[in-house]
Amino acid sequence: MQRLKCFLIWLLLLEGQAFEIPTNGVSEFAEYDNLVELAPDKLQFVPENRRHQDQVILSSPFSTGNSNRLAFLVHELLWEVFGAHVSFKPTVAQQRKCSNCSETAVDGELVVVYDVNREDTTGKLEVFNGYFVHFFAPENLEPIPKNILFVIDVSGSMWGIKMKQTVEAMKTILDDLRTEDQFSVVDFNHNVRTWRNDLVSATKTQTADAKRYIEKIQPSGGTNINEALLRAIFILNEANNLGLLDPSSVSLIILVSDGDPTVGELKLSKIQKNVKQNIQDNISLFSLGIGFDVDYDFLKRLSNENRGIAQRIYGNQDTSSQLKKFYNQVSTPLLRNVQFNYPQASVTDVTQNSFHNYFGGSEILVAGRFDPSKITEVESIVTATSTNTELVLETLSQMDDLEDFLSKDKHADPDFTKKLWAYLTINQLLAERSLAPTAAIKRKITKTILQMSLEHHIVTPLTAMVIENDAGDERMLADAPPQDHSCCSGALYYGSKVASGSIPSWANPSPTPVMAMLAVGAKPLESTPPPHVIRVENDPHFIIYLPKSQKNICFNIDSKPGKILSLVSDPELGILVNGQLIGAKKPENGKLSTYFGKLGFYFQHENMKIEISTETITLSHGSSASRLSWSDTAHVANQRVLVSVKKGRSVTLTLDKEMSFSVLLHRVWKKHPVNVDFLGIYVPPTNKFSPSTHGLLGQFMHEPKIHIFNERPGKDPAKPEASMEVKGHKLTVTRGLQKDYRTDIVFGTHVPCWFVHNSGKGFIDGNYRDYIVPQLYSFLKWP
Repeated sequence: MQRLKCFLIWLLLLEGQAFEIPTNGVSEFAEYDNLVELAPDKLQFVPENRRHQDQVILSSPFSTGNSNRLAFLVHELLWEVFGAHVSFKPTVAQQRKCSNCSETAVDGELVVVYDVNREDTTGKLEVFNGYFVHFFAPENLEPIPKNILFVIDVSGSMWGIKMKQTVEAMKTILDDLRTEDQFSVVDFNHNVRTWRNDLVSATKTQTADAKRYIEKIQPSGGTNINEALLRAIFILNEANNLGLLDPSSVSLIILVSDGDPTVGELKLSKIQKNVKQNIQDNISLFSLGIGFDVDYDFLKRLSNENRGIAQRIYGNQDTSSQLKKFYNQVSTPLLRNVQFNYPQASVTDVTQNSFHNYFGGSEILVAGRFDPSKITEVESIVTATSTNTELVLETLSQMDDLEDFLSKDKHADPDFTKKLWAYLTINQLLAERSLAPTAAIKRKITKTILQMSLEHHIVTPLTAMVIENDAGDERMLADAPPQDHSCCSGALYYGSKVASGSIPSWANPSPTPVMAMLAVGAKPLESTPPPHVIRVENDPHFIIYLPKSQKNICFNIDSKPGKILSLVSDPELGILVNGQLIGAKKPENGKLSTYFGKLGFYFQHENMKIEISTETITLSHGSSASRLSWSDTAHVANQRVLVSVKKGRSVTLTLDKEMSFSVLLHRVWKKHPVNVDFLGIYVPPTNKFSPSTHGLLGQFMHEPKIHIFNERPGKDPAKPEASMEVKGHKLTVTRGLQKDYRTDIVFGTHVPCWFVHNSGKGFIDGNYRDYIVPQLYSFLKWP
């Protein structure tokens, strides 16, 4: 048999005229060299574990009993360190339904479903050959409370397995609601009923009562979709107008129906208009169409126009599972008002970049083009709202980052960014086409889709694929894969395009000026750092700057790993900073060095705790918590507190723009026999703390008087000695040098200081052991 080759043709579908091509797949046997998409069935390779794939199984959701036999059609599946290679090459014998059959078992669409083991980061920006793709999938965020209305079709057509499966799914879904969520249930046939006329908290008592209500439903009558949706919208609008909804919460309506309207408003365009006119901008509408009697295109238009999506649910024994899978996709809202900004002028043709919500476990993709002759790196700024928090994430990606990988990986496609941009653009244009308000606009969008489809070889509902043998005397026509995605395809987001902007002023990135005399390879952590600060670095070395005396006084603390030291404790203002010590991998010269491996910041009046370790940055506000990675550049604003993270470098905490703390991350070679990663902390002197402030650093916010005199040669000629009078003590101090790493993270810059021996005895109040506290967020109890 001769090898088949494929090429693309397009078919212009005339507006208002039906045009159909048979969709019974490829009817003859073929020799496979590349993946060929077929319809209408679907085969899936599904990892048993979403995050860490170790094996793949084959399933056929609409199978005819052949799914087990079809498993061997995968010719090759290679898991590699950085990816996988799937090769689909069944022999002619393997394609037969049976040894004597002339029918093929390969009558479906082959879909490889996979996920990646992501780094602990909020997103990835891939840049190559003039195109970029932005993958956005943060996970370590606190779920946002949701207000959810379930609108369930209980008309006569739902009788039997559909209703039974829907009730089963709803019982599980109600159990999964969080106590901070609010919900209600609207069921409808020719009439509309509500379990509760307003939203109630998802307590165990309320969810149990809702389940009993749903179990008693007996399907009958017609279908009044218009009145049911308007009732659900009214409940949410009323609660919002009365101030009964948490301002940071997310409002959702989930419509479940199996048919077109038969009662009340029957005109679909009128229903669409009614919903659009009444629904508030903070509500998302998701539509689930059960079976094939429902007008699925109408549901897609209805949801896409109101910040949601539609999915088809197949009415069979698996209906309950499909409903629960869909709900799992929207059950955990993590962000609201997510906007992707690419401020560089050379970035063009960006796909949809503004999304109403982001849900945990999903992923948002944005792609675009740029001129590689003008810029070699692409900057992105993502703004979003989390629970009571404004979030800004910055990413800067260079083209060089991919070149090495693409040159070494034999399966890598150097045009993958271009193809993915085209795929996203075409699919979003198809959605826009379905919502086009006029025939002229629809024709214009259609023309663009056709041009891109031919240019990038992507089969769409407006095109088809011709399969021809080498001799040119055999041709077969295959339709495009249907746009009717089953649950759950991962296409969870329908957004909009907005111009780059709306970046909060406090988060606008400022260019870092070039600084003179920087060491090779070093990068500035702060463009204009305060010249004099109180700081703790290394083992741990405390450097106290006294503004009135214009002196730096240094001391070390020799404590044990695991001990927590009070650095700043101001119970009157409700502010504390504590640090936990970690030890080196082993002693050196008979001494085990210790460093700060974790820092805790507590702003009591804001009920906000921030834990910074060498691995992550965790922000807790009340009972909610979110986590940032050192792999991100981000800004988080929560009430009076601003947290700014610079990727792999530093964290700056600012309170009311008056009080700031900077934390530097020091990375060492992982295989170093002794050293470990550690943190340094820098605090500019300020008079904003109360008189009761204490701690190893806090006590010096109110400067003590010192007198240094009788400078003389020391035991080491390079380190002179002197006498220092402070707090009623006369101490012998030694002149030396310490390091400030804010402008040179590699080598640091020298800071001259007078060193106080014996863990600062005489300079600090009491003994250093007096500053050990039991917990990371414990205030210091000073006598």
